[in-house]
Amino acid sequence: MIDALTLDQMRIFVAAADEGSFSAAARKLGRVQSAISQSVAGLESNLGVALFDRSGKAPRLTGAGETLVKDARRLLERADELKARAASISSGVEPELSFAVDPIFPHEPLIASLKGLAEAFPKLPVRIFTENLGGSDQRLRDGVAQFAIAPLRPTGAGDLIAEFLAAFDVVRVVAVDHPLAREPEPIPRAALEPYVQLVLTDRTPLTQNFSGGIVGHHVWRFADLSTRLEFLLAGFGWCNMPLHMVRDHIAAGRLKALDLAEQDPFLFRIHVMRMRGCVIGRGGRWLIAYLHRLIAACPAAYRAADAAD
Repeated sequence: MIDALTLDQMRIFVAAADEGSFSAAARKLGRVQSAISQSVAGLESNLGVALFDRSGKAPRLTGAGETLVKDARRLLERADELKARAASISSGVEPELSFAVDPIFPHEPLIASLKGLAEAFPKLPVRIFTENLGGSDQRLRDGVAQFAIAPLRPTGAGDLIAEFLAAFDVVRVVAVDHPLAREPEPIPRAALEPYVQLVLTDRTPLTQNFSGGIVGHHVWRFADLSTRLEFLLAGFGWCNMPLHMVRDHIAAGRLKALDLAEQDPFLFRIHVMRMRGCVIGRGGRWLIAYLHRLIAACPAAYRAADAAD
């Protein structure tokens, strides 16, 4: 009967196949040879196939044995993973780390912190949602993300707890072949209004009525940053962009940063947000702390709390 199979039988089977004899498997496992032989015979009886050919001086895997030993190895590996996962959960590590991140957040510190997380918690599965505008908040409220790395929204929601993480400079940019690139600077607000402004639109209802930052009378809306950037580079209009996302394009002469007459300092402030009453697990806390350290170590690229508040 298949139900009578045990992990101990699988380990003995694999050890006998690896060591090339029942006596060598017995020495490796600290058993007596008779126990190894009996276990293999019991496994063969349960499976209904011969795993070893015993006609020679040493048992050799049969064709069925060569096939089934691969399955036995995978089964033992999964059993070891299950035990490791259970031990991790019992120590306070979440079964899965699930969080949302706004695409505006720089990839470099996020990737570096996730590499560190994989080393510190090698058995921890990770699920990442990349969401624009109110999408990160929505993931929190839907209960599918434990925390979100995103700007605070002008929604006045009191069900979220936010911890400041970093701030990033924002620039108004346009393709170098766009008419605005040839306007005398500083450029007045009235000179911007006739041209298409490229803005992000929210897939959720959380910020649909928010019009902050919109200046132009002619607006094109995009659901994601990467598509908007492509249209920006193609000269369809102007927009506000995080400096770290367009710095290379400006340096290469593909985009021009606009000097505006009515330009106030503009920062994107990124927070770590969670629902009130939600406790972040060990893996999530480790990742957030690591991000704080990376950002504090790069003041030229990211503004920490004392520089942004």
